[in-house]
Amino acid sequence: MVIIMFYIFAIISGLIIGALDAFVIRNKKTLSAIGTVITDLIISNFFSLIATELICKLANVGTIYPLSGHSLRFYFIYSIITLICGFIFVFFAAVFGGYITFIQNKSQTKIPTVVKFSTVLVALGAAAFTGTIWGKETFGNLAADQLIINLITPKEGTSSDIMSTLFSGPVIQTLVITLLFVIFAISASEVFVKLRDKNVKVLSLLTKKIICFILALTIFFGGCAFGIIKFDLVNVIKIYFFESPFIENNYVDPREVKLEFPETKRNLIHIYLESMENSFTSTDMGGYMDENLIEPLTDLAKEGYSFSHLESGFGGPIATTGCVWSVASMVNMNAGIPMKVPTSGNAYGAVDNFMPGAITLGDILESQGYEQTLMFGATAKFGGLNYFYESHGNFNILDYDGVKEQDMLPDNYHVWWGYEDDKLYEFAKEELTRLYETGKPFNFVMETADTHAPDGYLSPKAPTPRASQYANIVAYSASETEKFVRWIQQQPFYENTTIVIIGDHLSMDSKFFENFDPNYLRTTYNLILNPAPTVTDIPKERMQNRWWYNADMFPTILASIGVKIEGDRLALGTNLFSDTPTLFEENGGQAGWKKINEEYNFGSKFYAKNILTGNNEPFDTKNVTEYKN
Repeated sequence: MVIIMFYIFAIISGLIIGALDAFVIRNKKTLSAIGTVITDLIISNFFSLIATELICKLANVGTIYPLSGHSLRFYFIYSIITLICGFIFVFFAAVFGGYITFIQNKSQTKIPTVVKFSTVLVALGAAAFTGTIWGKETFGNLAADQLIINLITPKEGTSSDIMSTLFSGPVIQTLVITLLFVIFAISASEVFVKLRDKNVKVLSLLTKKIICFILALTIFFGGCAFGIIKFDLVNVIKIYFFESPFIENNYVDPREVKLEFPETKRNLIHIYLESMENSFTSTDMGGYMDENLIEPLTDLAKEGYSFSHLESGFGGPIATTGCVWSVASMVNMNAGIPMKVPTSGNAYGAVDNFMPGAITLGDILESQGYEQTLMFGATAKFGGLNYFYESHGNFNILDYDGVKEQDMLPDNYHVWWGYEDDKLYEFAKEELTRLYETGKPFNFVMETADTHAPDGYLSPKAPTPRASQYANIVAYSASETEKFVRWIQQQPFYENTTIVIIGDHLSMDSKFFENFDPNYLRTTYNLILNPAPTVTDIPKERMQNRWWYNADMFPTILASIGVKIEGDRLALGTNLFSDTPTLFEENGGQAGWKKINEEYNFGSKFYAKNILTGNNEPFDTKNVTEYKN
């Protein structure tokens, strides 16, 4: 039935175009018009197939013939595209055939104000349309808070690959759309159609102005509505105009919590794996793949502790408002709080102004004499990470700029976001060796980047047995991480070192995930290797059916290096090694996740006053004591 409906829509659309061409524009008799109608029907459907496939990307040609696998909605959209393509074809054919003519109206000597205003509206609306499409294709489900924060934080160091797609995509597309509108709008020509050997005016200058204004309003409001819906920008209204006391009511100030450190401090290596998901595992392991793309990591997990939302199989933290991109993920895991949109004059991209009121993992470890290093292949200026790590723990930052300053890279070297993961692991080995030789306990943080969207960076060393480049990159990244861990395990410092490995956030590579079941709950990989003896005797059940998020890693990481936490809560996070329920679990597990996610969408005066403001005062160790190992 659906196939029959498609043919009906296709034929009716073609007949409408043909009738317009034959009887209105060309003024043909019935018999002579038949050939024109059939020709227009075929041509309009031919161009519609091309537009549907290549421009709108609504179907694959292979599934159009035979016409199966499509809904009635698709065929309705197809008929509209056919009408549009047909009108365009008939218009140009009529112009070249002399049936439509343009006559200059010399009374118009300057561009009307309404046309100028309409052009601005078209440019803004086109930018909203094309920018939204680009954003969704490049970054996947970009959240409203992420969009706003990314706009107001430093963007230095953004991958040149992403910037090139920005220019070739929405920038060029917006310019082309605006230029076409300008050509039509500022022309002083009036349009005439030849009817019975007479030129009949069908478009006067006044009518053109009205059409331009209506078209401009349609494009502007349509583009804005499209962006608001796709990016769920309604949540922005919640951020700025509505308040929730949830954060204030549940925040546990780390300054007021009793912490007991082991007398012999334990080293910490925290590895953020860019976009590393459990969905990359096979379906029998809780993933979504036919094969296990990250087998080296799942094998490694057998040696440590991994927390899952599933009864069995690989699961992990649930994506939550304020933690679904790299910078926010680091804030969550280091400070136990979401990264919220500033609602006052505070910013994330300024010296001593990146959450100056927060107490982080870096602050606490600095107070205990830890030597701390942050390393990744991009520049730490992106998103203001340099401000965060320098003001919260005085980290030695070996980012793209840092390794160049130490002559570890040639001056003109730039790959992907700065330098690739192959080099990152080699530099990390050198830095870990240096940290060990200082004789101090150390906290080494690193983040990979090759699996970043869009499409990732394929190392020349990576095997490519799969058709998908991204799948090959993910598999190679997993194997290289496992090799790096094996190297660490052979070092003299490993016995007293805990390794935390976690995916920073869900992948934003929209192409790779476009056919995923929307009901499948995607989570990130997590593993803690060689934790302190104080937490190694937990029952297996404590690692299963856990509803948690990245903020819970703040106290969990401290517990993994032997720190005893009074109440097992810090900020908005819960120590997962303990039997204390997380905030999600306290509020009903999955239902709690949805509830808290909604609460984090609202503004918080407490957050603005106590987290986003302050003097970056050192962590007061009044509540910190030691115990013998």
